[in-house]
Amino acid sequence: MPKILIVDDEPRIRDLIRAHLEHENFTCEEASDGGAALAALSLGGIDLVILDVMMPFVDGMTCLREMRSRKINTPVIMLTARGEEYDKLAGLEGGADDYVVKPFSPRELVARVKVVLNRTLPKTEAEGGVYTFGGLTVDSVSHSVKIDGQEASLTPKEFDLLVFLATNRGIALSREKILQKVWNYDYYGEDRTVDTHIKMLRSHLGRYRDAIVTVWGIGYKFDPEAVK
Repeated sequence: MPKILIVDDEPRIRDLIRAHLEHENFTCEEASDGGAALAALSLGGIDLVILDVMMPFVDGMTCLREMRSRKINTPVIMLTARGEEYDKLAGLEGGADDYVVKPFSPRELVARVKVVLNRTLPKTEAEGGVYTFGGLTVDSVSHSVKIDGQEASLTPKEFDLLVFLATNRGIALSREKILQKVWNYDYYGEDRTVDTHIKMLRSHLGRYRDAIVTVWGIGYKFDPEAVK
């Protein structure tokens, strides 16, 4: 499921938002100010930010401007007690995707999150088993992979590995977890098995090789935004 970063200096507000998002099966992270939010975003894997405007240290507008200056294009829903039209326009013109005024309905906020994600996340045709990330298409039914319309030649295990990584987009996966899910056996120091297959898989993905990111000390994650 998509991961949401909740940024607000009030723990009570973060808890309220988190409870409603997790009820809808979203994964959540929290930050108490814009500086902590930027640190979390630098690690990747965040699909949307709920960003309060009025915070100490680094406020929401400063955080938003810094995100966009760093080319962090993660969608943002601004959250604030201010209701003036000027503040709304400033947020939207600064790169926010939506704007919610406190006090707010948690159900409405969740609905807005879904609308923004539906517009911004890579489209996934779950029923057809087709996953599309820009020019990379993974079809789990026909067992095929296309890169910019051209068929890629993968071994069955490389294909299974790619599907597992892609369906866990943005999540750092340990070698142990990869071995358990892709090879169906426990981890006994078999680093080379995973590393070798990752190397071969990257060699077949062309410019999308960079979508498979090494997470030092952990393993790997699939991040299409890392593709230049």
